[in-house]
Amino acid sequence: MSAKPSARPIIIVKKRHGDHDDEHGGAWKVAYADFVTAMMALFIVLWLLSASEKVQKAVGGYFQDPTGQGRQTGTTNAGIGETLTVNRQDLQSLKDKLEQAMKQIPELQHLENQVRMTITAEGLRIDLLETERGLFFEKGNPRPTDAGAELVKVLATELVKLPNKVAIEGHTDSTPYGRPDYSNWELSSDRANAARRILVQNGLSEDRISQVRGFADQRLLVKTDPANPSNRRISIIVRNEGLDLQEEKFAEAPVAGAPTSTGGAPAKSGDVGAKPDAQPAEAKH
Repeated sequence: MSAKPSARPIIIVKKRHGDHDDEHGGAWKVAYADFVTAMMALFIVLWLLSASEKVQKAVGGYFQDPTGQGRQTGTTNAGIGETLTVNRQDLQSLKDKLEQAMKQIPELQHLENQVRMTITAEGLRIDLLETERGLFFEKGNPRPTDAGAELVKVLATELVKLPNKVAIEGHTDSTPYGRPDYSNWELSSDRANAARRILVQNGLSEDRISQVRGFADQRLLVKTDPANPSNRRISIIVRNEGLDLQEEKFAEAPVAGAPTSTGGAPAKSGDVGAKPDAQPAEAKH
């Protein structure tokens, strides 16, 4: 008989974690995370040091007021010994100044209640609202009335004290203009451009104008009454500085021949009050 094979021994190896392993098992992860955080902070500081002054102010303003409910456009010298910032308190101050100026000009006294100022996400909005009795423009025409031109001049004297860009909007009511080659789009754009020329002629530099927009009747103020005269208005917006920085960064290059007014026909150039040829008598805007 053959001999039985001998049984192989089973060897069990037990590893014991010494004090050295327990001490350094995960500590490197914490150290590495701290290192990455420190490097990220360093890169942010280096980027800010090389960034423009506008970017530095915008970033600083965000950390001082992340919600944007406080000072929205920074601080600037508004005159000798006077500081003006565009926040809710200064909005009331600006409104009071305009009201006082209007009271001193007899032609503007009856227009006092037609100036509405509010702070929006875009900035300080100044709306010049028309009524049946108080008109800023001649009916169916981009030519400003004497009172309308005088009021825009008063606004210019205050806007020159601010550093912010300014956008100008033109709006009409929903009454059809009555001419196929000149519609509410052209009229709203031309009126906004007329207001732009008055602002520039009275001290506002050209590079402060960021946009001239014509909206026709697409943004009615009184939606329940499309023919309401308050829908005919000019809006002057003192834009938030941070908003302009974002648009400068992400804006696409302009397309050759594209309209210069948002949503409408190209804004016309030339003298203030340039009148379209042969305007129909039935135009009521």
